[in-house]
Amino acid sequence: MSNLRLILALHDHQPVGNFEEVFEAAYRDSYLPFLEVLERYPEIGFCLHTSGPLLEWLVDRKPDYVARVRALVEAGRVEILGGGYFEPIMTMIPHADRVGQIRSFSAYVQEVLGAKVRGAWTPERVWEQHLVSAFAEAGVEYTVLDDFHFERAGVSGDDLFGYYLTEDEGRLLKIFPGAETLRYTIPFQEPHATYEFLRDLAARRPGATVVFADDGEKFGSWPETYKHVYTHGWLARFCDMIVGNKEWLASTTLGRTVDSTLPLDKIYISDGSYREMTEWALPPARRRAYEEAARLIRQHDRSAELKPFVRAGGSWRNFKARYPESDEMYCRMLGLSKRLAAVAARPDADPDYLEAARRELYRGQCNCPYWHGAFGGLYLPHLRGAIYQALVACHEALDEAEGKTGPRVELEVGDFNLDARQEVRIENDRFVAFLRPAQGGHLYELDARGTGVNLLATLDRRPESYHQTILDTIRARGSSEHGASRTEGDARVVLKHDDLDDRIVYDDHPRKAFVDHFYPSDVTLDDLAARRDVERGDFVAGAYLARVKREGKRVCLTMERPGVADGRPIKVRKTVEAAAGSPRLEIRYEIEEIPADARLHFGVEINLAGMAGHADDRYYSTPDGERLGMLDARVDRPDTEGLRLSDEWLDLAVGLSWSKPAGLWCLPVETVSQSEGGFEGVYQSSAVIPHWRVVGDESGRWEVSIRLAIESCRPEPVAELRGTPSLAEA
Repeated sequence: MSNLRLILALHDHQPVGNFEEVFEAAYRDSYLPFLEVLERYPEIGFCLHTSGPLLEWLVDRKPDYVARVRALVEAGRVEILGGGYFEPIMTMIPHADRVGQIRSFSAYVQEVLGAKVRGAWTPERVWEQHLVSAFAEAGVEYTVLDDFHFERAGVSGDDLFGYYLTEDEGRLLKIFPGAETLRYTIPFQEPHATYEFLRDLAARRPGATVVFADDGEKFGSWPETYKHVYTHGWLARFCDMIVGNKEWLASTTLGRTVDSTLPLDKIYISDGSYREMTEWALPPARRRAYEEAARLIRQHDRSAELKPFVRAGGSWRNFKARYPESDEMYCRMLGLSKRLAAVAARPDADPDYLEAARRELYRGQCNCPYWHGAFGGLYLPHLRGAIYQALVACHEALDEAEGKTGPRVELEVGDFNLDARQEVRIENDRFVAFLRPAQGGHLYELDARGTGVNLLATLDRRPESYHQTILDTIRARGSSEHGASRTEGDARVVLKHDDLDDRIVYDDHPRKAFVDHFYPSDVTLDDLAARRDVERGDFVAGAYLARVKREGKRVCLTMERPGVADGRPIKVRKTVEAAAGSPRLEIRYEIEEIPADARLHFGVEINLAGMAGHADDRYYSTPDGERLGMLDARVDRPDTEGLRLSDEWLDLAVGLSWSKPAGLWCLPVETVSQSEGGFEGVYQSSAVIPHWRVVGDESGRWEVSIRLAIESCRPEPVAELRGTPSLAEA
């Protein structure tokens, strides 16, 4: 009779907005071949969690695969795990959305795969005890976390093999610990390593249950795993090992284990996630200190005894503090969730639009671009863009649900980014704009409603702990050309671009729009690109005093700040106006109290994102149509009157013009980040900086107006070219 239960739980996921070719490659290299091998072993049951974005893609693109999974479900060989529909970090979203996401996905799974969902996957194993209530309310009986969570709660050793009961406000949930040892032996070591671990456990703890719960992409999609797992037959040998030891080793599922065994005990688990996540959440300096402390503990002769009492790293929530761009997405999402709840309470709200808004809100809660670890995450512009596209669509659907149609303009003041200071939202039927007077008077979000693009989904360049690894590797490889040997560790470092050391620079201000600079007279574009210390004013991030005005079909925000430029006291006033039905923001700068002998160098930085950097159909052009290069090019021109940034694939263009001729600098903002394939440079946005030599008039005053227009890339057909009269002529 078997005396050890082995549960294999696979988590297959692709985020909202990922590229079609990534879905295809993961299907080809991981999801399909894994299923083909397991189909040959009817004795082996397993649990499968396929996230909502991926399952929808499979239903649409690979119906034969879905049918095969359904057949395994009907045969009782596969247990389907549910969870949040669009793979949210559960602690990040409101309770009502947690319950709604889980229930929606359970219904979809039952429709598509014929499976009644009992257990749920907890994304990234990010846990807080209050989640028990949401899981239970949504009909979930059990979930899987890491043994790391249990160790922090005081459970260790052989007590980690089974499941526990936990509770919140009287609601119950069963929780299994996943074995970290198996996460590192499967599939990276030969099956015999797992056999030895399991055989030893069976001898020590008859009747125990051990869980492997991890990413399905490890089986073929991760670098170099396809050849190992399939071509060289690792998975088949692993299955042979399980079947060949069935006299003492039983392959089972979470549900069968819950139905046939009792919980080991009751437990309350501390807030946390898997161990590596807690390390990634730390700021670079603290992470280096943590790694040194962890190294010292590992060297201690009682390290195994000390390990359960050492609190690891940081909290997942601090990704929002570490990365303001993550916090901006979060605050936008949270605001829409609250608005949806308020609109849904209205008896006159259109239910169809409410449902559309709810679905888009859930899509906008997909976790992947809200954080960064071993994978690109937050650093991938297309994933951030997909979140904003969903959130803008949610905003649109809520407007429809409320009956807001036609030309209109609104201005609202509130703490939209949850920093205890007031921001301003200006929106009309063409765009939604958020400004923060308390931080430089920046425009920090600009949503083009027609395309769902946030033109300010930018990302600042900041230190990451692995940047030193890149620099050390480049230095070592440079030395190796002169006789130095290459280390084993260095050989595993993959640099996807040759000049990453030149790209590792850090921003000292947010890469947003209408960032106000005063420069030295001799500053150059190269100085800006190298991030040399060239700032001569205190307006970049200083607080502006703001007042608002609403008048008919126009709204106005005026921001003022007294400050210093080039050592001289001056005052800057900038006014932002919008009108109903107009695709334009009008920004007027007035600089006052300029000393008579002052010659100031004033620049306005406008970062724009959401459009690809290096493609022929994404480009800069002059107002008269002259192309100046792709959006990742550098531009340095004197005496310009404006600029146009075009993305023909999105049919989106941003037209900029200014009332006084200006010098113009443009440069790409590129980050250096870590991905599963290695270290790489990633285009994030284009910085556009018109700049002027400012001399005050007799009253010490100077002004300029800037117009930002969101337009279609494709010009309207010209009537004369068709040989027909224009509307005016008709």
